[in-house]
Amino acid sequence: MSFIMEFAENLILRMMEDPAERDRKFRDHVYHMKERCAKTKEMWSYPIRPYGFWTFDRHNAQIFWDAQISQVEGRRDPYDDLLQDHQTDSSSSSK
Repeated sequence: MSFIMEFAENLILRMMEDPAERDRKFRDHVYHMKERCAKTKEMWSYPIRPYGFWTFDRHNAQIFWDAQISQVEGRRDPYDDLLQDHQTDSSSSSK
């Protein structure tokens, strides 16, 4: 009977992981994640795009092509509104 107990004990010990190895793997994982977090935070501190990046023609091409987008409030040129108001004032006063 002691043979069975020794066999079971050895089987269980072989199946168990080494606590020192487990701690080393976990510590490596934690250090790796800390490095990644530091790198991510550093990247977050940088500006996403350089100044003037979104004013390039390739980004604004659709806005110029699509009248529905280009005449939306906030994208419309305020001087166009002034010219439009001036034209309506002058046409109504000429009648």
